[in-house]
Amino acid sequence: MNKIITTIFLFLSLNSFAQDYRSPLDIPLLLSANFCELRNNHFHSGIDIKTQGVEGKPIYSVADGYISRIGVSPSGYGLALYIDHPNGQTSVYGHLSSYNVRIGEYVKQEQYKQESFRIDVKLKPYQIPVKKGELVAYSGNTGGSGGPHLHFEIRDTKTENALDPLVYYKKLISDNKSPDIKGIAAYPVPGRGVINGTILPLRQAVSLLKSGEYSGLKQSIEAWGLIGFGIKAYDRMDATSNIYGVRVVKLSVDGKQIFKSETAGFSFDQSRMINTFTEFAEWRLNKSFYMQSFIEPGNKLPFYSAVNSGYINIDEERPYKISYELEDLYGNKSTYDFTIRGQKQNILTPSACNQVLIWDEDNKYNTDQFSLSISKGNLYNDVCFTLSQASSTDFFSDIFTVNKTPVPLDKSGEVTIKLSSDPISNKKQYGLVQVNNNNKRGSWVGGTYKNGSVVASIRELGLRLTVSADTEAPTVTRIESSTSGKRRIIVPKDEIRLRVSDNLSGVATFRGTIDGKFALFTHDMKSPIITYKFDPARLKKGITHKLVFTATDACGNSTQYTADFVY
Repeated sequence: MNKIITTIFLFLSLNSFAQDYRSPLDIPLLLSANFCELRNNHFHSGIDIKTQGVEGKPIYSVADGYISRIGVSPSGYGLALYIDHPNGQTSVYGHLSSYNVRIGEYVKQEQYKQESFRIDVKLKPYQIPVKKGELVAYSGNTGGSGGPHLHFEIRDTKTENALDPLVYYKKLISDNKSPDIKGIAAYPVPGRGVINGTILPLRQAVSLLKSGEYSGLKQSIEAWGLIGFGIKAYDRMDATSNIYGVRVVKLSVDGKQIFKSETAGFSFDQSRMINTFTEFAEWRLNKSFYMQSFIEPGNKLPFYSAVNSGYINIDEERPYKISYELEDLYGNKSTYDFTIRGQKQNILTPSACNQVLIWDEDNKYNTDQFSLSISKGNLYNDVCFTLSQASSTDFFSDIFTVNKTPVPLDKSGEVTIKLSSDPISNKKQYGLVQVNNNNKRGSWVGGTYKNGSVVASIRELGLRLTVSADTEAPTVTRIESSTSGKRRIIVPKDEIRLRVSDNLSGVATFRGTIDGKFALFTHDMKSPIITYKFDPARLKKGITHKLVFTATDACGNSTQYTADFVY
């Protein structure tokens, strides 16, 4: 009965309760990142709140609710907490260092129950209710964090769509700075447009002058046919030197708005579409984000309103006045005006393709030694696909350049490469690797051996791929321990620390036991150190215990480390 009453109490006012959120921290709020900031392969789904350069700041529930989900991972959000609120929203707290005592004990019980450090648990409303202002955790730097801070989100509970948390905290954060424009880009549509006699994109840097005005374009633009534009820009805020994503981008031609994007919220399954919101090739090659002011046909983001998908048809020999207006959540604006000239010129045909991949169709490309399969819905636009092949004696197949330029895939594609030699008996050790232009082995892609070939999933085109193999098991060494005689007896203080690394495919799983029972080792992606902290509830003092730790890489190669220790 108490469980039912608690549930009713939490959600009785679901449709009528207007939430007034408190701050998740009791320190001045300064941001190191804002909502929808541009990231590699994803939009930033919340705000990053600075914690004065340290870990361990108390984190409070921003409103009444209950703990609906707890995540522990060596990557991503690290230690994370999700709280559902009666107004139909969920607050999310990521990269935590630890939880409060009640939540921490629950997490440890679940980890031992599942026999895993990594857990993702969903809870019922009656299990751990919390009050507004209740201390729930402490800030940290766990998972994919680049420094101490709190990653904070507001989501719609029903859809799990990410919303801009800054909307609820505008009064607590000062911002009188306008967005900062850094560059302008023009993109001729292949086969339908031309700029200055070429079909190549034209990018030009822009700078803010001492006068407060922006510099003009150094190179004039003459165009004909169908053209798209893009802009490189960042937002700024008071009291910090950080750069942020721009919330609103508007593009006008001859005084008429033809494109607008506003990053107010998105679905997580659309986050990878940042690779069509921005110019993917420029990001991959030069780590530079240009926001595209046109909508490719496979782009399903909810940000846009546009005429002719934002493209401009230059079909008159005259000046066209182009104007950008950028705006942040606080209403601070920046504008940039420039002119392009319509100049009739030959529209060039793109260079020969091995095959044109169609964005809204299933695509397959096959040779005797290579095949590519991309299912419908994974391309944002048609692609002029190219494939080149080079022989190699350093690997188990030729090297294939899978398209000349980088092209993103929304989910994935499948590549199959035939082995030119097959000397390894353990076929699980084969996998695809990326190689650089000097044919040096780079990152592991992986895959599965099948009938003399390796089949692997890829997330983008523009890769140089070949077949390699991982035949070496991970290495495991102890840290900060001493030994006694020939027998390996660890004499630690309050924890056991192991350094675990792998030469190629990466450590996929590990498991530790003490006296044959699961032992909770913790780890973080930023370090090869894996740690077991002594647990008085599970270890007897004054006797010798036996540690067995096994690490396995992605190819199934395993290493077992054993040692005795006295607690």
